[in-house]
Amino acid sequence: MCGNESATIAEKKVVREILKNAYPLIDTHTHFDATVFDKDRRQQVEQAYRQGIRHLVLVGYLHQYFDRMYGTQDFINKISQSSAIEANNQDQQCIKTHIALGLHPFYIEQHTEEHLKQLEQMVVERRPLAIGEIGLDTFTDTMKQPDVFAKQERFFKAQLDMAVDSGLPVMLHTRKAHAEALAILKAHEYDAHKLGGIAHSFSGGEQEAKAFVKLGFKLGVTGQITNPNAKKLRRAIQVAVNSHGIECLVIETDCPDMTPIMCQTSDDTHAHNRNVPANLPWVLASLSKLLEIPHDKLAKQLWQNSRNALKVNWAYPV
Repeated sequence: MCGNESATIAEKKVVREILKNAYPLIDTHTHFDATVFDKDRRQQVEQAYRQGIRHLVLVGYLHQYFDRMYGTQDFINKISQSSAIEANNQDQQCIKTHIALGLHPFYIEQHTEEHLKQLEQMVVERRPLAIGEIGLDTFTDTMKQPDVFAKQERFFKAQLDMAVDSGLPVMLHTRKAHAEALAILKAHEYDAHKLGGIAHSFSGGEQEAKAFVKLGFKLGVTGQITNPNAKKLRRAIQVAVNSHGIECLVIETDCPDMTPIMCQTSDDTHAHNRNVPANLPWVLASLSKLLEIPHDKLAKQLWQNSRNALKVNWAYPV
């Protein structure tokens, strides 16, 4: 339970109820392999399980960290199996960990043609859950430069090609380039209605939200939704749901980033404000309040939405 004093008594009461029930949840986007978790990863896995997390997706961004992701997956599987054995209930005491592989647009200058070839080979040999995170990003002036942006577009299209060839969903990273990303997606043969896909950490406006959903993508909702000042995002989510139903959403922590506002501390350091998978119920709570949908109904629908987005058959725990 987060301890930020800025969280209202009412908010804390709502989340206490959610945590007490530990609704089964899927964290559709994490970077839980990051070194910031090395000292307490086991404790964070155990805490996440207590808060209802049953599936966790590790998402790639740089080729150099792909092996680290698989090492983290092996570590989590081992401690989950150990906990299951201790509880004498192997089906109910573990978090399943999955991997998406991709070359992130923000790090485009670090990617090489060889990395693309190696990624393509890994997709064939190891068949990850998804391709991602991939997309377009013009957050900085450097990334807006024609040659840099052209490379982003080329790598984005190449990875969409891989997704089509392998029949896998994609996880999109789109920041300050929604129109450009949508134009590429509309022209490409990748079909999210058939293959699935998530517009990870969605940050666009109302029209962009509806456009991604119309193309078949689910909108990834992070801890940003917990901030009442994120009015553009909150309105975009409401409009998308009004147009397409709650079937268009999934939730994620994007840990160690996107920490829910209730879990941020006055000590503005990365270590203190690190996001963790166990914080996902705060996203559920804020989304439930925003959309005026009961927690249990929303949690179960989000599970189904995640299954649809990732094209998996993970059974809802009973």
